[in-house]
Amino acid sequence: MPELAQAWTQRWPLLVAALWWGVVTAWSFGAVPLVFAHFNNPAVAGGLAARLFQYQSWLSVGAALVLLLWGRAQRGRGQAGDASWALLPWLLLGALAGLVQEFGVAHKILTARQTEANLALWHSVGSALVLLQWLCALRALWWFAGRRPAG
Repeated sequence: MPELAQAWTQRWPLLVAALWWGVVTAWSFGAVPLVFAHFNNPAVAGGLAARLFQYQSWLSVGAALVLLLWGRAQRGRGQAGDASWALLPWLLLGALAGLVQEFGVAHKILTARQTEANLALWHSVGSALVLLQWLCALRALWWFAGRRPAG
């Protein structure tokens, strides 16, 4: 049983990165297109898609912050060395993309028709932020998957 506990303490950041990347992949490239394909009403589909992207944004922020705290704890113990610094910009960028999507772009997309804003522009910006979150999550997953556990 101690081996299981040790394996868990060494591998949980990999699971967090996998969850982050998996959710962004499944919702952005699977669930949201299916929602629009199966609902005849774009307003209903858009509302559901907006809710999925809201959850995804918060997951990106949460996962990035958890992994940042893990890296800080590892550096404090001298276990991860300077290698975890390579993830720092990716984690910060992933969290920032989620926050900008949630607090900046989502509202613009949802109110574009009422405010006569450029829906295509804001949709493109939102898509770019989703892609950025996906790339940051992939980078974190790749780093943790290639990392050799201590011991």
